[in-house]
Amino acid sequence: MTIEVNGKSIQTDDEGYLVNPDEWNEEIAKQLAQGEKVEMTEKHWKVIGFMRDYYSEHQSPADVRHVIKFIANELDCGKKEAKKCFFEFFPFGHVQQCCKIAGMRRPRIWSTG
Repeated sequence: MTIEVNGKSIQTDDEGYLVNPDEWNEEIAKQLAQGEKVEMTEKHWKVIGFMRDYYSEHQSPADVRHVIKFIANELDCGKKEAKKCFFEFFPFGHVQQCCKIAGMRRPRIWSTG
């Protein structure tokens, strides 16, 4: 499958994840978010930035526990509230929406929190 972003064809797998994560940029993220019906806000972008930084450092996506800890620190709230916020940001979940919008391949194994 492909998506068109600024006149360029970007390859995705059958589930809509980027085939080549190195092609990711914010315009592609916006297109992927639109396909997921996620309206990106500053808070969404912070989570996506965290996911991309974590992936860069560890060569694997952050599991949901790390993302919730990041949100708790960013919003200065408890983990329970951070988890609620996370699922408000990405209602269909960590892998289906957050990892996809962050331009990652679909993780084979992940924690759902």
